[in-house]
Amino acid sequence: MYKNNIKSIAIGSFDGIHLGHKALIEQVEAVVIIERNGGYLTAGYKRSLYVQQPCFYYHFEHIKHLRAKEFVLKLKEDFPKLEKIVVGYDFGFGYKKEGNTDVLKELFEGEVLIVDEVKHNNISVHSRTIKEELSKGNISLVNQLLGRTYAIDGTVVRGQGLGQKKLVATLNLNVHDYDLPKEGVYATRTKIGERWLNSVSFIGLRVTTDGSFAIETHILDKDIGIVKGRVWLEFKAFIRSNRKFESLEALREQIELDISEAKKVFGLKIVTLF
Repeated sequence: MYKNNIKSIAIGSFDGIHLGHKALIEQVEAVVIIERNGGYLTAGYKRSLYVQQPCFYYHFEHIKHLRAKEFVLKLKEDFPKLEKIVVGYDFGFGYKKEGNTDVLKELFEGEVLIVDEVKHNNISVHSRTIKEELSKGNISLVNQLLGRTYAIDGTVVRGQGLGQKKLVATLNLNVHDYDLPKEGVYATRTKIGERWLNSVSFIGLRVTTDGSFAIETHILDKDIGIVKGRVWLEFKAFIRSNRKFESLEALREQIELDISEAKKVFGLKIVTLF
């Protein structure tokens, strides 16, 4: 790591950059992120999109062998001007998490600030709680606990071809490294290039057609033409759970209802498509 003049850091995995994490981050000059692979609300460098401070990454596989004292020495080496460390009340570090907040205070001669548990409407703000609510489709609560709208990104891929011909045109996305919401339909916003567009999105197994897993988004009231590359999805509201329909006609009728519900979320004029 390059030498720097940073005097204060927050340390943690910061999965999701939720309200609890922000309580730490807002007090420091830089963020030290312990990176693992996969199963994230917000993975890798994408955490840095939600903070103003510079982010530094330690991959867990590269530091898990360090004893508590060795870990603190590494911090002092990487941040030679370090005066202040901010961590959460449940912070653990070092080989097999032998270190806790008390040990950190003993090993680091500068200031160690311990941030207490953060609650929102009497709900403890934890990444695991947010993941549980995400798996239930409770997008409203997820967004409240995050302090932002939950978003994922993926690459546009070729779909099964039914949408354009018999249903509605959609962008099909290949998504990796995220914890995904409950299978179903959502009111979303889709970012194409620099534009955020109102949309309705499906995530789950296409049980009525080919049975494959898909993440599809339909842009409301706009012909976007051919889209390539990376696209972002923000989840605004849960509309309905995934279910099987007896025919494509029944599915098409439900899609029209889904679009109407999404438009209600965005306050748009409802026009019958079929």
